[in-house]
Amino acid sequence: MSVLAPPPPTQPAAPPPPAPGARPPVRHDDEARPPARPGLALAGATLCVLAAVLLGFAANLTIVGHLQHSRDQQTAYDDLREQLALGTAPVGQRTFDGKPLALGAPVALLRIPALGLKEVVAEGTTSSVLMSGPGHRRDTPLPGQAGTVVIMGRQWGYGSPFNNLHSLPTGTRFELTTGQGKSVYEVTGIRHAGDELPVQLGQGQGRLTLITAKGAPYTPSGLLRVDAKLVSDIQPNPPRAIRSGWIDPSEQALAGQNDAWLAVFLWTQGLLLASLITVWLYRVWGRWQTWICAAPVLAALGLADSAALTALLPNVL
Repeated sequence: MSVLAPPPPTQPAAPPPPAPGARPPVRHDDEARPPARPGLALAGATLCVLAAVLLGFAANLTIVGHLQHSRDQQTAYDDLREQLALGTAPVGQRTFDGKPLALGAPVALLRIPALGLKEVVAEGTTSSVLMSGPGHRRDTPLPGQAGTVVIMGRQWGYGSPFNNLHSLPTGTRFELTTGQGKSVYEVTGIRHAGDELPVQLGQGQGRLTLITAKGAPYTPSGLLRVDAKLVSDIQPNPPRAIRSGWIDPSEQALAGQNDAWLAVFLWTQGLLLASLITVWLYRVWGRWQTWICAAPVLAALGLADSAALTALLPNVL
């Protein structure tokens, strides 16, 4: 009995050649990918940069800025408390071992019970320093010493420590603690632009002026000054290397920090590069995979870039 051999496999018929002028068939995986358009990719990256910067800018002046201020204050308080315990807290423009006092170094603890305010005061009044809390103007004495002490603080941004200074009534007492001990001040008045200046100090007298912005939120229209006289004992005033007026323009009230432009340029470049990579990954990887990985990176770079931009704004904003 003969066994029939299986028929040979048939080859699939070749597709008919396309008609003259007809477009070639499109594969299914190509249908999900848009055609490469460099102009649209650059536009998408630019929109990513703008969105990250604007969102980061709003966050830095509100929630994130307040959180940063709270964290920096806690760190500065721990440092100042340790220095006070060890007897190494600064009492002048130099540290205990003779080095120049660095910008941002804690120098005093400010307590205003009437406002429920407790803030560590740092050395310097640049915009970056005031992001962490009030700052001591470097060409003035430290609290408790003879002469006029100047302390600046923000009105609305980064914890808004001086937002309620305008409500301090005359006669209110508050205190500052430095390496020389506790000093008590009494409010003598509130000044606006054009108001009469306080009387000139006599020998061995002390005064403190708190400065912040005034006006609508985040749109300062001038300066508010609270003057207070020293009612406790005068503390010794070490020799000062930085005389009155010998400070950078960025440390004046309502000044911005011009040296922040380099940081803005570098962070913007990094943000633009990350945005271009995000647009490319969106084409080759997919929507959700791209945004899950790229969103945290863009958010972090946007916050860093906007923080550098914030340093260009008025320091008491």
